[in-house]
Amino acid sequence: MPTTNRTPHDSPSRPLPPTVEESRLTAPVAEQVLTASGFSTLVAEFTAAASTASTLDALHAVVRDHGTRLWESAVRRAGNRPGSDGLDPYDDRPLYWARTATGSVLRSLDNDVLEVQHQRLALLHVLDRTSRGIDRPLWPGAAAGDLRVAVSGFDPYGLDADVRHSNPSGCAALQLDGATFDTPAGRVVVRSVVLPVNYGDFDQGIVEDAFGPALLAGADLITTISMTSRGRMDVEKWAANARGGTPDNSRDQHFGPVGRAARWAQPDQNPEWIGTTLPHAAMVAAGTGPWPVVLKQGIREWPAGSFPDPAALRSNPDPSPGSTAAAGTGGDYLSNESMYRSNRLRLALGADDVPGGHLHVSAIVDPVDPAAITDAAFEEDRRAVVDQTIALVRAAAEAVQAERRSR
Repeated sequence: MPTTNRTPHDSPSRPLPPTVEESRLTAPVAEQVLTASGFSTLVAEFTAAASTASTLDALHAVVRDHGTRLWESAVRRAGNRPGSDGLDPYDDRPLYWARTATGSVLRSLDNDVLEVQHQRLALLHVLDRTSRGIDRPLWPGAAAGDLRVAVSGFDPYGLDADVRHSNPSGCAALQLDGATFDTPAGRVVVRSVVLPVNYGDFDQGIVEDAFGPALLAGADLITTISMTSRGRMDVEKWAANARGGTPDNSRDQHFGPVGRAARWAQPDQNPEWIGTTLPHAAMVAAGTGPWPVVLKQGIREWPAGSFPDPAALRSNPDPSPGSTAAAGTGGDYLSNESMYRSNRLRLALGADDVPGGHLHVSAIVDPVDPAAITDAAFEEDRRAVVDQTIALVRAAAEAVQAERRSR
């Protein structure tokens, strides 16, 4: 039975058309990944439970429980050595395609307990946040004195170019969630989330939703992680208040400054530039491999008073006084924006002493056979990038732990 009385202003809850991301579920790779990983069972179980939920509260519980199961299953799968199914445990794609498929089911669900459209949209929000590791306890196993680290990776992207793409930053996030490192200065505990590659989600405050609770609960180190070009690992020196217009996973394009975050503290004015406070010297010196690690420098800006004159655009090693940002050292896409938003929030919350920044990790090469979703070389390449990413997070945490214990 309906649980909410509608007003004349309410939109009735009708099944919604698929999103751009959901439209890619028709590609064979989606079914192949879900079947090979066993995550197709999770989608089927959600479909059955959501269809038979007899109250709105029951449906809410189904959505929350299954979103949490998706995340926990992905993290648990990432911890298996070797893989217990048809895919390498480093693979992030089972979570991506299962979340997308489950969202598609909820978007098209025909259940009388959904009376107004706000209910369906709120449930989609719950599903998204729980299945990304955002809406859950922070560091449940942490003890007093542990260094608490919060990191984020990203979904696969560029799927119109090759729908088989995997994202090593998301793979690393799944490997790192719940990880503990014992260092000479004490124990480190890590919490991870996986962010979407969508401007709209960023405008709704998903980065702040991911890092805000962690910062308020006493995070000691935060870093966002994403994928860059092949064969390099970059600690980004500057985040820019800028979007460059590259299409996202929804084929949306945005150009201009980064928006203000919904429901989170903000500086009085957006800074044009935010510099890293990660222990980059220790990360570079840690001797990780196989790829070289550098503090990335070089930004793009409009000198003071020249925006938006296209002829005035300049590249410089560092920002000049009063300039308008066009691109940080990590570019002008959502990678840059994840660093900008998480650290803008860090500063707004007064967590000036918490190191924060962004790590760009090497791109990986897709399987040679265009009909294959994986092969040995692809898996070996991804493992090398992910293992080096984990080593760099550990090096950063050890440096922070040692510095704090020396005070």
